[in-house]
Formats: sequence, C-alpha cells, structure tokens
Amino acid sequence: MTQTDTRVGSAAAGPAPGPARPFWTSRRRDQLAGYLFIAPQMLGSIVFVILPLILVLWYSLHEWNVLAGTFDFVGTDNYKALADDPNLGEVLRATGLFSVGLVVLNLGLALLLAVLLNQKLRGTIVFRTLFFSPVVVSLVAWTIVWGFLLQDNGGINGLLDTIGVDGPNWLRGEGTAMVSVIVVQVFKNVGLNMVLFLAALQGVPGELYEAAEVDGASRMRQFWRITVPLISPTILLTSIITVVGSLQVFAQISVLTQGGPGASTTVLVYYLYQQAFQFHHFGYGATLSIVLFAIVLALTVLQWQMRKRWVFHES
Repeated sequence: MTQTDTRVGSAAAGPAPGPARPFWTSRRRDQLAGYLFIAPQMLGSIVFVILPLILVLWYSLHEWNVLAGTFDFVGTDNYKALADDPNLGEVLRATGLFSVGLVVLNLGLALLLAVLLNQKLRGTIVFRTLFFSPVVVSLVAWTIVWGFLLQDNGGINGLLDTIGVDGPNWLRGEGTAMVSVIVVQVFKNVGLNMVLFLAALQGVPGELYEAAEVDGASRMRQFWRITVPLISPTILLTSIITVVGSLQVFAQISVLTQGGPGASTTVLVYYLYQQAFQFHHFGYGATLSIVLFAIVLALTVLQWQMRKRWVFHES
C-alpha cells in the first residue's frame, strides 16, 4: 500500500471519538428534581386513593365474616344482591333528595350573600366573617349544637313558642328530618362558596356594568348577561365541590337522625356504614362503595362535559 492509500484509509475511518457525554446532564437533573417534587403527592395518591380503590373492588368480590374469621370468594354475588335489596331504592331516593336540596340551597344562598357583600356598604367585613366562621368550626361540634337546638324542647321551638307557634320535633318527623339535615349542612358550608363567589365577583370589570347602564340595561339584565357568564368558572367549581360533598355526608346523619325516622334520611354513605360496620356485611358494604364511587365519578364527568355549554370562554 502506498502512502496515498494509507492517508485515504485513515480519512475513511473518520475522526477520533471525542470524550464521552456525561450521564448527569442539566436536563436529567431538572427531570429528577421534578420527579422528587411530585413524589410525595404521587405516593400519597397511590397509598390513599388508588390502593384503597383496588382493595375495595377486591373486597366486593368476597364475603368477609370478621366474627367467624372467614374470607370467601363469592364473585358477583354481592352485585346481584343490589337488585334484590328492598332498601336500596329508598336509600337512593333519600340520597338524591339530600343532594338536590343541598346543592340548590347552598349555591343559591352563597351567590345571594356574595352579591350583597360585594356592595360598598359598611360592616360587610363583619358579616363576611360571621358567615364564614361556621366553615372552620368542628363538624361534629356544629352538628351536636344543632341537634340540641332542633329537639322538641330545643332552642328553635323555644323561639317559635315566643310568637305563639308550636314547633314540631324537627329531627323525628317524616317531613322535617331531611329538611333539618339539609339546612344544618347548608349553614355549615355556605360560607366557603360565598367567599369563592365573592372573589369571582370582585374580578368582574366595572367598565362592563358602566357600558351596560349607558345602553339602558337593568340590574337584573346586567346580572344574567354580565355577572353570571363571567363567574361561570367559579359556579362550575363550587357545583362540583358541593355535589361531591353532598354525596359523602355522614357525620350529620349519624349525629342528628341515625338515618331515621324510618329510612327517610338514610343516605348512601350511612347505609354503607350500616351494612359494613353494624351488620358486618363487609363484602356488600364494599359493593355499595363501588356504587357510590361510580355515581360520584359519573356526576363529576357530566358536570365537566357540560362546561362547554355554559362556562364562559370554554369551547
């Protein structure tokens, strides 16, 4: 081989390899930092959300007798028992009645209070604090106090007696027990939605109202054409929170009515508790948990899909 051939062969072999690229590049360090930041949240979601859901689904396929110490696989028998449960229809009816009443009263009252407190009036800070304070009060303590007030000889009937009205036994009447529980829950949480609505109202540009007044729009027309569309994202948020919360109510029912009178206030969560922890039907209780999860998921997805129709700026 000539000298020329040697040079050609060296050129064909290509340049000598450079130094190896380090593994811990700045991009990978940034990715690791991001994963470390979300690791606690992901770990909590796995341990307290995903894993319990898997276990509940597994338990619903078994019949677990704690007293006898047996854990038998029954397949879909617990799900078939749902169709034969004579109490399930009344429980779902009570759950729907409670949820509808709570959502309508809570959102309506919260929006009304927010509109009133958004006015430039003296003393609004005091009233804002007054309405929000029940939110930070212990739920059980709040419910116990209302339990005493709503008794036959309690404070509510005492006030009615001063004006000559004979009040009923609110928590033991078929027609008043559910209304009483709904009102107690509304007063407990209306302050949270009120603050959210108030923050949304204060973000509406005042120029829009001034332009509407120039065009001759009434206050009511301004509310429906300007206020409601611009705070519709907050309405969506509060509606989802309130609907999900209404389907998970337990402490109020347990303290105030224990599901009575009869089963008129036995909502799904309390019925689940009865089946699992009072009657020791843990498999059937787990099945009811799956039903509750499916209802909450379906309503949340439905509300989220409906945002394209009535939430401003959504397409």
